[in-house]
Amino acid sequence: MDESAADPDGVGACIDADAVLWSAPEADRAGRPLLVLLHGYGADEHDLFGLVPELPGEFVVAAVRAPLHPPWPAPGYSWYPIEDVTAADLAGTGTRDAQRVTHAAAAFIRWLDAAAGAADSIGLFGFSQGASVAIQAMRLDPARFAFVLNLSGYAAPGDLPRDAELAARRVPVFWGRGTEDDVILPVLVDHTTQWLPAHSELSGRVYPALGHGIAEDEVADVRAFLGKQLAAIAG
Repeated sequence: MDESAADPDGVGACIDADAVLWSAPEADRAGRPLLVLLHGYGADEHDLFGLVPELPGEFVVAAVRAPLHPPWPAPGYSWYPIEDVTAADLAGTGTRDAQRVTHAAAAFIRWLDAAAGAADSIGLFGFSQGASVAIQAMRLDPARFAFVLNLSGYAAPGDLPRDAELAARRVPVFWGRGTEDDVILPVLVDHTTQWLPAHSELSGRVYPALGHGIAEDEVADVRAFLGKQLAAIAG
């Protein structure tokens, strides 16, 4: 059954624990920081996992598969449905998109509670939809996450109950995006440009001529950001 059709807002979505890709066996994970990869719309857990050799080896990396199926013929998986989202939702004057991002983030946190609840330090690395879910998870549980990487994603409009707590904590966030990205609407980029500096310790870069993807120099910037977070964790 198509989960998106049965549950159009993704409220009851569950992540498949058996589909998660891990960079290390369970016996080798204790005492190491965890980095969770959240892929974009239409992709799967293999998409970002290919970057693991480029990332600092101190992390245990887990790549999670989103729980929903986009409508046929779109491939892969999605964190939340977007097909019936209105212009008002995307502009922040509606609530459907933001609610769905929140439901997806809550489903992700449920998986995290079961799979990695004892991890000493957890960072999130999301692309596109996965980045939006990562930011929303940080908003739902600000004390849970050491940092977030937001590549070509956005902060969902609207307020959440723990946003003031998040703003006080100043969780480090790296935001990378391309000048030629025509997938994330300008209104969402504008909102994120205002929202992230007010709620996080923001760093990042805009990459000339990059569309909705990840560039080699962006991977180098990600690696440098992760190195700084490792130093802070060891601190």
